[in-house]
Amino acid sequence: MRRSVLITGITGQDGSYLAEFLLEKGYRVFGLIRRSSTVNFERLVHLQDKIELVPGDLLDQNSLISALQVSQPHEVYNLASQSFVPTSWNQPVLTGEFTALGVTRILEAIRVVDPKIKFYQASSSEMFGMVRQTPQNEDTPFYPRSPYGVAKLYGHWITVNYRESYNLYAVSGILFNHESPRRGFEFVTRKVSYGAARIKLGLQQTLKMGNLDAERDWGYAGDYVQAMWLMLQPPAPRDYVIATSVTHSVRRLLEIAFGCVGLDYRDHVEVDPAFLRPAEVHHLLGDYARAERELGWRPKVGFEELVQMMVQEDLAKLKNASRPSQNTEIAP
Repeated sequence: MRRSVLITGITGQDGSYLAEFLLEKGYRVFGLIRRSSTVNFERLVHLQDKIELVPGDLLDQNSLISALQVSQPHEVYNLASQSFVPTSWNQPVLTGEFTALGVTRILEAIRVVDPKIKFYQASSSEMFGMVRQTPQNEDTPFYPRSPYGVAKLYGHWITVNYRESYNLYAVSGILFNHESPRRGFEFVTRKVSYGAARIKLGLQQTLKMGNLDAERDWGYAGDYVQAMWLMLQPPAPRDYVIATSVTHSVRRLLEIAFGCVGLDYRDHVEVDPAFLRPAEVHHLLGDYARAERELGWRPKVGFEELVQMMVQEDLAKLKNASRPSQNTEIAP
């Protein structure tokens, strides 16, 4: 029998890559979408005839129960949340409703509809925040430094709690930063790749940034969705850190991105205090040894290759958008 899967957040970066991956595995893929006049299906255009969309909302328990009854999934991947860290300071309550309590609503819906459903929760390296040890692994204490990190920590622990209380197959993937050409424009990697491309083409002169010394462990989203699936395959559920075990600064990100188009970032980048966080996370570095040892997973795409991929993709999109015969709409 063909296996079914339900993905929340299917219209996002990770959701689109995961949908592709699971379709190749032969799954019947359902995606949960909120009823809205502004839903962006850009990342799913090439999959629109292969996936099935069902209405639902992380804020509404009954809609989640209905979505499970319609899709009858063997696996559920919860990738939906208010996921932009800076926004979580401006909208802390909404972030908590979606990113924290939304996880509880899905778990409760699974418990009610079919406790045999396997559940994946998208946890985050932001839970480590002000890190207590380096590198960070599954046993590192958490110290979140944003409303987003706090909400993700709730989602992480409620997943553990439902696993231990109700014997659900529920796991959390503690994913470090993962990027791609499908990343939202508000995230720093895409802001940099898109900005470098626009400056190269003469569409803007400067790029305003925040803390250039912040360091992150950046990987490729296409690699990381495979790890999500692998976590739901062992006989017993367990949480895993997914990372590259290599860290880079925002400054290095700028060097590579602008170097791809033959520019020196120092000629174009301005530090703007408006982009500094109220509480900064200075250094994140993940240890994916358990995932490699138990799941056979390891990252394939390196940081420089990833940044080059993003810059070249943005250059191509901008050039196509400038042609008179094209009607492609590019976000600002």
